Amino acid sequence: MNSPRITKWGGLLALALAILGASGCNQLRARDELNKGVTAYKGALYPVAVEHFKSATELDPTLVNARLYLATAYATQYVPGLDTPENAQNGESAIAEFQKVLDQDASNLGSIAGIASMYFQMKRMDQAKEFYKKQIQLDPQNPEPYYSIGVIDWTMTYQPRQILKARMGYPPDGPIRDAKERQALAERSLPLIEEGMEALNKAMELREEYDDAMAYLNLLYREKADLVETPEERDQLITTANSWIDKAVEIKRIKAERAAADPNNQGG
Repeated sequence: MNSPRITKWGGLLALALAILGASGCNQLRARDELNKGVTAYKGALYPVAVEHFKSATELDPTLVNARLYLATAYATQYVPGLDTPENAQNGESAIAEFQKVLDQDASNLGSIAGIASMYFQMKRMDQAKEFYKKQIQLDPQNPEPYYSIGVIDWTMTYQPRQILKARMGYPPDGPIRDAKERQALAERSLPLIEEGMEALNKAMELREEYDDAMAYLNLLYREKADLVETPEERDQLITTANSWIDKAVEIKRIKAERAAADPNNQGG
């Protein structure tokens, strides 16, 4: 006759084995759903892919790749500038799923870059910059987040300057003649301009022939030119801006010639 103690532990062991078996089964099903989702995603069937990835994450919450694919599927469906509830929800869902990955792995570069990109596309520039800076901390040799910060800083300075010029009746390419208005704008914009220039210079240090970074550096010099006090300073900054756009055009020409000579080598 079995003792109550033996019966008790035998029952617990059977229960544990059943739970392990169910867990293993769920993991297999999760991977099957992940594979189906990847197939749908590659076929551009993004809503179908989302459902498979959601099933995979529900079956196995630890399956990070499924969560990343789910976030990416939402992000792929987001259309910048489209003002609809469905589009906004795709953007928010992408960010939420990337964040869930970060909750498990705070150093996941794919999720950090994904959130930064989504915030940028949604024109939430301060939040985008925060995540690009996080990306730089983990991947300091990657020129892309430095470049993105430069673009953000230009975006955040260009629009207020043009709004001011329109309000004051100044031509878009002319100087800001009102000293008080110019000083107020400079106090706001100069720190962003300096940060953007530093970021773009770092991007070019890390990537030779980074013509897009050169083009935005040109734009930031033009922003700065509208904030200085004397015509001489403005002219000097415009000259520097022109030199950078000339460099960017030359690099693009060299790349085009290189690509024509060797179509298999598209350059950087």
